[in-house]
Amino acid sequence: MLDPSSSEDTGGESDPEVVEEAARKPASLSGKRANSSRAGGQQRESAAPGGAAAKGARDGADAGEDEERKERERIQREEEERKTKLQIYVFVLRCIAYPFNAKQPTDMARRQQKVNKQQLQAVKERFLAFLNGETQIVADEAFCNAVRSYYEGFLKSERVSRMVQSGGCSANDFREVFKKNIERRIRSLPEIDGLSKETVLSSWIAKYDAIYRGEEDMRRQTQRAHLSAVSELILSKEQLYEMFQQILGIRKFEHQLLYNACQLDNVDEQAAQIRRELDGRLQLAEKIAREKKYPKFISADMEALYMEELRSSVNLLMANLESLPVSKGGPDFKQKLKRSPLNNSFLDIGDEGDILSKSDVVLSFTLEIVIVEVQGLKSVAPNRIVYCTMEVEGGEKLQTDQAEAARPQWETQGDFTTTHPLPSVKVKLFTESTGVLALDDKELGRVVLNPTTNGPKQAEFHRMVVAKNSQDTELKIKLAVRMDKPPNMKHSGYLYTLGQRVWKRWKKRYFVLVQVSQYTFAMCSYREKKAEPQELMQLEGYTVDYCDPQPGLQGGRVFFNAVKEGDLVMFACDDEPDRVLWVQAMYRATGQSYKPVPPLQNKTTNCRGGIQKPASPISLDPSQRQGVEELISAAPCRLDHAALFSILQKHTLQHRMNDSFSCLGWFSPGQVFVLDEYCARYGVRGCHRHLSYLKGLMDYSENNALVDPTLLHYSYAFCVSHVHGNRPDGMGTVTAEEKEQFEAIRSRLMALLDNQITHFRYCFPFGRPDGALKATLSLQERVLMKDITTPVPPVDMKNLVQRCLEKAARINYSQLMEYAQIKEDSQAAPEKRLEDMMRLGELCIDVLQQNDEHHSEGREAFSWWPELMAEHAESFLSLYRADMDGALQVQPVDSWDSFPLFQLLNNFLRTDPHLCNGTFHKHLQDLFVPLVVRYIDLMESSIAQSIHRGFEQETWQSVKSLTNNLANVPLPKVPSLPLTLPQMPSFSAPAWMGPLCENTLQGINLPDIFNGSATSEDLFWKLDALQMFVLDLHWPEPEFAKHLEQRLKLMASDMMEACVKRTKSAFDAKMQKASKSTDFRVPLSVCTMFNVLMDAKKQCSKLCVLDTGQEQQYHSKIDVLIDESFKEMISSLISKFAGVLDGALSKLSRYDEGTFFSSFLSFTVKAAAKYVEVPKPGMDLADTYITFIRQNQDILRDRVNDEVYVEDVFDQWYTGSMKAVCVWLTDRLDLQLHTYQLKTLIKIVKKTYRDFRLQGVLDGTLNNKSYETVYNRLTVEEATAAVKAGDGLQGISMRDSDEEDD
Repeated sequence: MLDPSSSEDTGGESDPEVVEEAARKPASLSGKRANSSRAGGQQRESAAPGGAAAKGARDGADAGEDEERKERERIQREEEERKTKLQIYVFVLRCIAYPFNAKQPTDMARRQQKVNKQQLQAVKERFLAFLNGETQIVADEAFCNAVRSYYEGFLKSERVSRMVQSGGCSANDFREVFKKNIERRIRSLPEIDGLSKETVLSSWIAKYDAIYRGEEDMRRQTQRAHLSAVSELILSKEQLYEMFQQILGIRKFEHQLLYNACQLDNVDEQAAQIRRELDGRLQLAEKIAREKKYPKFISADMEALYMEELRSSVNLLMANLESLPVSKGGPDFKQKLKRSPLNNSFLDIGDEGDILSKSDVVLSFTLEIVIVEVQGLKSVAPNRIVYCTMEVEGGEKLQTDQAEAARPQWETQGDFTTTHPLPSVKVKLFTESTGVLALDDKELGRVVLNPTTNGPKQAEFHRMVVAKNSQDTELKIKLAVRMDKPPNMKHSGYLYTLGQRVWKRWKKRYFVLVQVSQYTFAMCSYREKKAEPQELMQLEGYTVDYCDPQPGLQGGRVFFNAVKEGDLVMFACDDEPDRVLWVQAMYRATGQSYKPVPPLQNKTTNCRGGIQKPASPISLDPSQRQGVEELISAAPCRLDHAALFSILQKHTLQHRMNDSFSCLGWFSPGQVFVLDEYCARYGVRGCHRHLSYLKGLMDYSENNALVDPTLLHYSYAFCVSHVHGNRPDGMGTVTAEEKEQFEAIRSRLMALLDNQITHFRYCFPFGRPDGALKATLSLQERVLMKDITTPVPPVDMKNLVQRCLEKAARINYSQLMEYAQIKEDSQAAPEKRLEDMMRLGELCIDVLQQNDEHHSEGREAFSWWPELMAEHAESFLSLYRADMDGALQVQPVDSWDSFPLFQLLNNFLRTDPHLCNGTFHKHLQDLFVPLVVRYIDLMESSIAQSIHRGFEQETWQSVKSLTNNLANVPLPKVPSLPLTLPQMPSFSAPAWMGPLCENTLQGINLPDIFNGSATSEDLFWKLDALQMFVLDLHWPEPEFAKHLEQRLKLMASDMMEACVKRTKSAFDAKMQKASKSTDFRVPLSVCTMFNVLMDAKKQCSKLCVLDTGQEQQYHSKIDVLIDESFKEMISSLISKFAGVLDGALSKLSRYDEGTFFSSFLSFTVKAAAKYVEVPKPGMDLADTYITFIRQNQDILRDRVNDEVYVEDVFDQWYTGSMKAVCVWLTDRLDLQLHTYQLKTLIKIVKKTYRDFRLQGVLDGTLNNKSYETVYNRLTVEEATAAVKAGDGLQGISMRDSDEEDD
């Protein structure tokens, strides 16, 4: 029989001699044991005193016997398993060859290629190369950040490595996770005109695909996708045979033997086999009813129903069989597929290989014919001319040179081409005719040859055929015929042949092994002078091997054969070397996995000798025929098909889980078809099928392989419906064994689901497979149901999941601690513990965000899922809370380094609707409320002290006069107090520093930015930084947040009020000390004071504004104070300017008409003018006053940075000046102005008007009533002076004031 132990799962072949040797080895070993035992007995009898040595030898012998016994049991067990697999394969063959119940499903989901460890590493390297800028892919910063987040958070995750190791991860999973990540990122990006977010998403996905593929060969990519698509499609019978050979470990030659023995290509035989099987099942049912050997049911009244089920199932099969067309014998496979030459485990689309026609086989040969000489030529005179001709049948004729008959030698070569494997070559010898009427030369002799590619290459003598009465009886010609072998001709020669489809007579033929294409070979037989083969046999699917001489076949000494389903071709040749060459050539052509081994020469005999021992498993000796007969004749109704199907399904699932697809436990369409057909044809109960399927799936799931929960749910639902009497497959009977197995599987499944929900982050990493968690929860609810109709109370399901999530929180946190490599060390430095808490907090936030992003699908199944996930998050954070509290307790008093930790956690918690103001969040607030209050108290005290000390030591020097470049800007800092105050943590920068940096970039002069004094700038910076710090805390509790805001606004209001008052007092003191002469210049400190008030007015709108009703209270108070201070300061300054003008006018009053001083001064000037040049009286006074105005205008314009207030000062200054001049003139309305008074006033008025107009004072202000009155009076006085004194005004006039030089 077939040797079951000779096969390996890999499909390889073993040496038959080795198999026989292994089979003989146990017997020889047992003989040795018998001898050794007898020898041991003799030793014990002869050496009784040496008891210890004898006991040791006895123990060693017993141990050896145990090992040999175990080895024999193992070999026997493997033999039985092998026989069982062969028997199962016989049934599978019949199901595939003649299906009449099932079809291959076409609606199954396509499965993706798995990602293995090597591919994962390659993908990591490609993404790292992109991030390092080593690729040619152009991307913006946003995409690079997305890829970096994907690389760090996903690709480098240990959970991804586990997912890849479990075999449930595909490239599509990688892509979907990236797509989900970038969708969230793109949604948060601002809208861009002309660029939709869908366009950005598609662009990013295209770049991701380019990075994922890397620089792989695109042809290989296309090919891999091609093979991936095909393997999930409908398979042909040949492909199904090949698949189940791999599943059950059946070798090719065993399949061929079983195929032929079962006559699978005979439709009538298969239909008859089915009829015999159905008849056997009916007889078995009658026997069960007659002998009452029923299975044990859960209820005794099911026995009659069981018999009815048996008969109805057989009747259904009969009806299915009757519905098939008799001529076709089974459903045709519409799609023909053939094996891909790239990989036998993949399948390729194409025609099943059109049958080769004779015209497809084309051979082309090159012949070289060399004629050397002729011997034995006697009938021709020595001086006669002779020559030879040569031709190939169907080709041209060539002629040699002429030679004398005495020396007929040529060494002439002729080249020919032909398509005949057995060409006919004719060589003739001629002599020239001398007769006058002779038309043709005389033929002296000829030779006809049939060369082959295996013929001799050297020149040889050949006897020529001459005429009957010729004298040249010994005429011979020496020539060589060399026939080259074309590249597509692999071997040729004469063989005896007998086949079932071709070469049906045993006779000798000339054969050529031809390679038609890269993967197609044919054995062709040829006749002489024929280009097309007489018959041919395509070698695909055949297995060639040596065999014994066949009795009854005359001709040929050594034999070999080629076997295929439905065909056996026997070959024979005359010598062993030729047979070896033929077998080797055909072995290479068939591509078979079994390698033929030549038989030993000493066992080889011809057909007249004795019978050989079999050289290989292919040959059918009587024992093998008996084994095949036992397998194919086994009555199916007498076998336990439930057990056989369990084995078949187990191996099929193992093959499926180990293939290159991420199947998640789902069978391929071809596998489903065969299993369906087997169950229907051999009566495997549906409940048993799904129970064994569940066992296999749970085995894989418990070993960390990814199994689709939907698949588990489907099989479990079938089983539970069957057990509770819902009859999903029409079976109303339930056996006790099914009930028992179902309960065991239910308990096991419940534990498995409990574990998966507990480890949901690791069983379903990143939400993959898609929808798996939702399906698991739904299945858990179904398993909790005690029957098929009563639903599970929601509270029970919720409590179960709640317990799982509580355990999950502890597991996730311990895994996180292990990943972060943080160990609990109470002796660690406080800074180190706080740093660890920061890092651990970031990881905790990542975990909770991933849970929300990838595991929120549970809400689709249960409304309470978000609530439980929130509880899970609180439990998870409570574990973090214990470590965080410990780290915070060891921090020094008044240390503010923990504020970033609060911000990190609070910024996450306040945005989560389920965790905001939850248990952990409230605890976090309770921890930091005292810190925040303490921090604000200390900062308030620090700012108050800095104001007090700063204004006491204030020089009122402008900050801009202290700096010339950014490097030397003394940024204000928190004053050092006896306690440790924070240098502001790295939160938001102060508001005033924003424009500083921005203007620096735009090239604006830096000193222009700073306005006030060092104390004021320090105050405003501190107030702004403190408010920004509190604002960045985003305190979640509204009442406390409102309290903090009110306190800071009130504090800012108080501080700024103190600043304004101190500035006003310093201004008043400064102005009291100022001079009242024209030497007065506005001090720079006064300008700084103005700037301080202006800054205070700007800052109060930001620092003192509340969003409540108290806004008006604080804001208006500061505004009023600042406005009043401004008014008072401007009034004081204008009064100082007016005093200077009053002093100048008082000097002019000396020249009033009618006074003694005026008469004396006029006389003195006139008398002195006769002898010396006297300066013009009053011009010095006018020039000094004009210089006073201009310089103070420049000081105010340059140093006071608010033009509104500067223009206000100018308006009041100009108005007051004109009014003072007008009053002075009005007081002298009845007096005529002295010439020098007139000249001085004209110049002062003209220059004042002009200078204030240049400073931007409006015309309405310039041309007020006071100015018009002054202008008119001075014009009249000018006219009067011109009449009296002539040129006394020396060209000074009101009319030409605009053109007058300075």
